[in-house]
Amino acid sequence: MGARIGLIGLGTMGAALASNIAEKGFDIAVFNRTTKVTRDFVDGAGDLADRMTACESLEDFVAAIDAPRAIILMVPAGEPVDQQIEALRPLLDADDLIIDCGNANFHDTNRRMTESGGPFLGVGVSGGEEGARHGPAIMGGGEPGHWDRVADIMNAIAAKHEGEPCAGLLGPDGAGHFVKMVHNGIEYADMQMIAEIYGILRDGHGLSPDEIATVFEAWDKGPLKSYLIEITGKVARAADTATGKPLLDVIVDAAGQKGTGRWTAIESQHLLTPIPAIEAAVVARNVSSRRDERAAGQEMFGAAPQAVEIDRDTLEQALIAGKVLCYAQGFVMIAATCEAHGWDVDLPTVARIWREGCIIRSAMLDDMASALADHPGDNLMRTPHFAEMLKSTHDALRQVVSQAALAGHSVPALSSGLAYFDAMRTARGTANMIQAQRDFFGLHGFVHVDGREDVHGPWAGKDAGKQG
Repeated sequence: MGARIGLIGLGTMGAALASNIAEKGFDIAVFNRTTKVTRDFVDGAGDLADRMTACESLEDFVAAIDAPRAIILMVPAGEPVDQQIEALRPLLDADDLIIDCGNANFHDTNRRMTESGGPFLGVGVSGGEEGARHGPAIMGGGEPGHWDRVADIMNAIAAKHEGEPCAGLLGPDGAGHFVKMVHNGIEYADMQMIAEIYGILRDGHGLSPDEIATVFEAWDKGPLKSYLIEITGKVARAADTATGKPLLDVIVDAAGQKGTGRWTAIESQHLLTPIPAIEAAVVARNVSSRRDERAAGQEMFGAAPQAVEIDRDTLEQALIAGKVLCYAQGFVMIAATCEAHGWDVDLPTVARIWREGCIIRSAMLDDMASALADHPGDNLMRTPHFAEMLKSTHDALRQVVSQAALAGHSVPALSSGLAYFDAMRTARGTANMIQAQRDFFGLHGFVHVDGREDVHGPWAGKDAGKQG
């Protein structure tokens, strides 16, 4: 008997996932293009090595897996995935299954469903190295028959919430990678909002990292209980091993990104779906990288952040409101994509998968799953439970955004979340002015309030209409 499954790519995530699979009792063949990496991984796997077959060539790797084969790819997104499929397919049988578990762009996954030369799954895996090793959230995309072939493995290695695997097939084509992309967009917004509150505590309240840790540790025992709030407290409490200084004080304030948040923002524009908190978080990361320009700005205009009196309860309530709003935007975007692509992604199932294992796991997600199930098709912010939550917290968000602005604190994600909330509760906005302007300079027409379409203003036929 050979291995039940194979895995290519023994980087941080691939090695962790392979160990997880072996630990759950499945024999696995592993391959990395650098042979030494493969040998070192298996040699260091301890008792798990008994379930691992180290392979030094693709031919040996394929031969080590029982047919019909299932092979996980954990290689960098983009062209490396296509190259690996191209190298692998000639060695496989027609019904051998390739599973891309990397952070692929869902458009690439859609294409590979037809171009990969055989059965294919696109699977989003969230949770970082710790999740991959001990239980990630798993978001599958592809044909049900293909998923069924590996469902027992996916369910076994996934995180569990009250015994239920945080894994599932969410839809056809690139649905799994799309949901993972939106997950990462929400992650960007959640992290940015936390960072904005951290900035107010640091620069507005003058708290030390240890004092800030105490605040977040307390918040992790209430409605904000989540993985990101938990690790924020741990990060703030940590000391730099080299200098003994608070770790946060020695980290350069330029945030990295691998592109999934940017993909989310770009895709939202194609869908005409507003996700302002996520877009603001992407912009904030881009701004963070402009360190020299920011330093020059401070030299010219003076440091922006000043002391501000906002009590901690208000900050907590504002963060609750911001969190609900950024999740609501993400779920609306998934629903819009389902309509655009003809997918039938079940939003409550998405929320249930996100309850454990993934980076945005939160105590709120259980209630979100219930709210989305009880009120299908509605914006999360309008479901009874979360509407009441926003009614009780949006004034705090307004207070934080306004006082932060007056004191020079940049809070783009919190501000964008508030602007979205206000826009989405205004029955008559101001786009009528924009439509009139468009008709004035371009004769684009507008809809009249009595229902007449392609109406023009009194300027029609005059020189003003020739400008655009």
